Amino acid sequence: MFQLRWIVTMQQDGMLVREFLKEKHISKTALTDIKFKGGNIEVNGTPVTVRYVLKEGDEVCVSFPPEQKSADMAAEPIPLSIVYEDDYVIVLDKPPHMSTIPSREHPNGTIANALLFHYEKQQLQTTVHIVTRLDRDTSGLVLVAKHRHVHHLLSEQQKQGKVKRRYEAVCHGYVTPLVGTIDAPIGRKGDSIIERQVRPDGQRAVTHYEVLQQKNEMTHVSIQLETGRTHQIRVHFSHIGHPLVGDDLYGGSRAQIDRQALHSCELTFFHPFVARMMTFHSPLPDDIARLL
Repeated sequence: MFQLRWIVTMQQDGMLVREFLKEKHISKTALTDIKFKGGNIEVNGTPVTVRYVLKEGDEVCVSFPPEQKSADMAAEPIPLSIVYEDDYVIVLDKPPHMSTIPSREHPNGTIANALLFHYEKQQLQTTVHIVTRLDRDTSGLVLVAKHRHVHHLLSEQQKQGKVKRRYEAVCHGYVTPLVGTIDAPIGRKGDSIIERQVRPDGQRAVTHYEVLQQKNEMTHVSIQLETGRTHQIRVHFSHIGHPLVGDDLYGGSRAQIDRQALHSCELTFFHPFVARMMTFHSPLPDDIARLL
């Protein structure tokens, strides 16, 4: 069972448990789950309600209810490239040609299936919480929360732009200017479930880039996302006339590589429990390195 503990400070003396937990970013949904699905709230080892009045020095312990995995998602013994792991998060280095979560086209063999097996080995009663999802053919760093509450905290960071992701990509042609920003709204293309396009009624999407090198009619770029729309990098570079090499969905050629040349190479976030910024790096995989 996932638990969190705190000691009540002088400034928090006299607070209701409800106010205290709100200050600790425990959501109303989480409180409802705790009340009705098997969790509990204790002060100094005694169960209390959210109306209990706290005193300085009290120890507050919140036990969250166990999580149930989806019935149609199976644990599979698939190796994971784990860059970092603690009791709260996992940072993975995802290979290309591997989906993050199951879909109708790819119901098995995903990061999620592998994580469930990993959790079973650790005897963790939790389910999969992907914070930074990648397309099937995009490689690189993925941030995973090991509990629903941790996912909530990291998702709030994402909304505030505090989860930073840097990518490297190879696109067709010579991109100009060498440093720039693509600010163009993205929405669904027609009735397509998968394909996106730049369109006036789309959601705001902002991509910052810097050219690293140019040769052989290709440009190697470093990319920082300000927003996180579906297929954002792929759509934006296609929109400016420089689709990613290998991205045949958006106009790229697969003559030299069998997937879009896009890699999540750097991930930075504030760890809510370690209480510090953490940054991780992943080198370019061999197929993209060969292009360069």
